[in-house]
Amino acid sequence: MVENAPEIKTDSENGMQPVEGERPMGAGPDDRSPGGRRAVYLLPNMITTLALFSGFISVVASLNGEYIKASIAIIVAGLFDALDGRIARMTKTASLFGVQYDSLSDIIAFGMAPALLMYTAVLKPLGRFGWLGAFLFLACGALRLARYNVQAQKVGQNHFTGLPIPAAAGTVAAGMLLVGDEGLKSGLLEILVILAVYMLSFLMISTIPYPSLKQVVIPRRKAFQVLAGLVVCLVLVANYPAHFLFSFGVTYTILGPVLGGWILRKLGSEDAEKMESFTLEDEDILEVEGEEVVTRHGS
Repeated sequence: MVENAPEIKTDSENGMQPVEGERPMGAGPDDRSPGGRRAVYLLPNMITTLALFSGFISVVASLNGEYIKASIAIIVAGLFDALDGRIARMTKTASLFGVQYDSLSDIIAFGMAPALLMYTAVLKPLGRFGWLGAFLFLACGALRLARYNVQAQKVGQNHFTGLPIPAAAGTVAAGMLLVGDEGLKSGLLEILVILAVYMLSFLMISTIPYPSLKQVVIPRRKAFQVLAGLVVCLVLVANYPAHFLFSFGVTYTILGPVLGGWILRKLGSEDAEKMESFTLEDEDILEVEGEEVVTRHGS
């Protein structure tokens, strides 16, 4: 037996802290394990599935003549659509698969659902002109989504090219809520809806820039005023939900034609022209928190 053997101290007795990246003995499961990461990756896609489900509910409701329910389902789909991308960026789980899945969900929830709603509720008596108008809305929405996927614009997070299809669908749904079941019997509504269909369809496939609400930054000095404004908006939504949503949709729709030039001047015409000619036929670009992740074809 050795009497002068050195005394062995533990890391805690030596005042040593665990090395960053290493887990101490006895710790629970690592959150960065493949299983945990996979669960986080599924979260935004599950929310996209909820948006798709809401769009399907709207289609079924329109076929059953439940137009108010169909309109509400489209608006609920818009809420889910606004959440999935934000959660993907917060959890850093954005992927090309998520982008494509989101677009496929959008064509059902914001293309097929509002087109069928307009046709079954208002445009059906117009015969061929009615279903052609509904198809025009669906086709232009699909073209808008295809262009959004193909154009890898660096400015895409700052502005949209053309009216986003969720905004167009939300305006249609809010308008149906505002009119109500009784207002759907008016003959004048058919003319107004067919005109709205052509206008929204044109705006979706146009090159008119629209501001992106994802990049709204609230100055610290204006936080109280913004909070007060949100409270007022909440009161308006609670008392006049259809009026508020329709007014918001119409206001956003006319922002592009009115402020389009200012948006491009603020953005910078040189960068806009440069990125508008860049397509995914050359490279796949996915922007995650301002960083471009580039995957070259064939590599």
